[in-house]
Amino acid sequence: MKKVLIIGAARSGLAIARLLRKEGFEVILTDIKPLKIDVKEDLIARGIEVVDGGHPDSLIRDDYTWVIKNPGISHKSSFIEKLSKKTFIYNEIEIALRFAPGYQVGAITGTNGKTTVTTLLGEILAAGNTPSFTGGNIGLPISEIVEKNGDMDALVACEIAAFQLIGTENFKPRCAVIMNLSPDHLDVFTDLEEYYQAKTHIFKNMDQKDVFLVNLDDPQIVKRSENLKCRTLTFSYDQVCDCYVKNGIVWLYDEPLFELSDLQILGRHNTVNAMVAGAMAYVMGIDRNTIRKVISLFKGVEHRIEFVREYHGVKYYNDSKGTNTDATIIALKSFDTPVILLAGGYDKHTGFEDLRPYLHKVSKMIVFGATKHQLKLLYPQAIVVETLNEAVLLASQISQSSDTVLFSPACASYDQFDNYEQRGRIFKNLVNNLE
Repeated sequence: MKKVLIIGAARSGLAIARLLRKEGFEVILTDIKPLKIDVKEDLIARGIEVVDGGHPDSLIRDDYTWVIKNPGISHKSSFIEKLSKKTFIYNEIEIALRFAPGYQVGAITGTNGKTTVTTLLGEILAAGNTPSFTGGNIGLPISEIVEKNGDMDALVACEIAAFQLIGTENFKPRCAVIMNLSPDHLDVFTDLEEYYQAKTHIFKNMDQKDVFLVNLDDPQIVKRSENLKCRTLTFSYDQVCDCYVKNGIVWLYDEPLFELSDLQILGRHNTVNAMVAGAMAYVMGIDRNTIRKVISLFKGVEHRIEFVREYHGVKYYNDSKGTNTDATIIALKSFDTPVILLAGGYDKHTGFEDLRPYLHKVSKMIVFGATKHQLKLLYPQAIVVETLNEAVLLASQISQSSDTVLFSPACASYDQFDNYEQRGRIFKNLVNNLE
């Protein structure tokens, strides 16, 4: 019997374990923490061997068909480094899609914009006539989609992060995009070049049947997109190309795709997000009328410049997904007047100097978390607190009617929270409980 080792019992790890067991593999699932009793019992009942509470060296062997790692586990950990000397370590997306050759995948990566584009593309695909799914790095793991639905002719909007792309070997999307490239995750990758190289894995297997969307406004992407084996579709906010903006209209192959007045999501970055989602949907067979209709109804994604509440004339926005400086810059540029900025969190070692040219967009800054002192050096007038709770309370006290409070941390969440979603929900609860 073919044997697989799955490292990490988060949602995607559990899903790929169930899928491969169903496909007749001998499955070993290991997690650094003890599993909940009911989860462990369910896995054992399915015939899955569970090794929890640590990763013993006895698991480091070279006789596995596949070794699959949860993307949340660092590829620099000692166990992973030892194992990688014996065998290639896959991501679950790569393996799951081998059991669903009928899935046409639209794959989205990049430093920022991934989630908005994936969500919007998923909604457009769902409005078409072919079965469709949305998942990957957001929502459902691809392995869970395959486990529950099996193989079929289907369209898939798939967000895929750098951590996942380094675990791909034969991943071949029908169409794909790298939205943008800017410094991020330098706490995990050796340097910026290693991070950027990981992103380019998205197109390494694409051929003339496939289409890669090239962002002409990002020099790093243009440089890395030369001499591709696949077809390309260029897009730009500023230049006339395959998909561009002119006279308040987004054009695709010189025919209107949608009008800027159709959009409910604000900002230049969201225009680009809608352009890309629309162009990818068109490549995947969705007609222009359906694309325009869905784009006009789209209200954005949770935790991305999300309006929360107006209280005593002060508007509060949740941008917890702003986990790097580029995302926070985009958020700041979305407002016409200076904001009270709440920032800080886990240190990804990317620095904050990129924010300096945009500090004129900040009237006051409240900083907290592991990076609070670094942000204080950047903006000496910043008020230092310890927690998000204190930051929200203080913002409510120092703000005046017509002010805007923007929570855009420019940092990951792991110093005080499980993830950016939890952090964003807590922020919204704090704001909604102000009285």
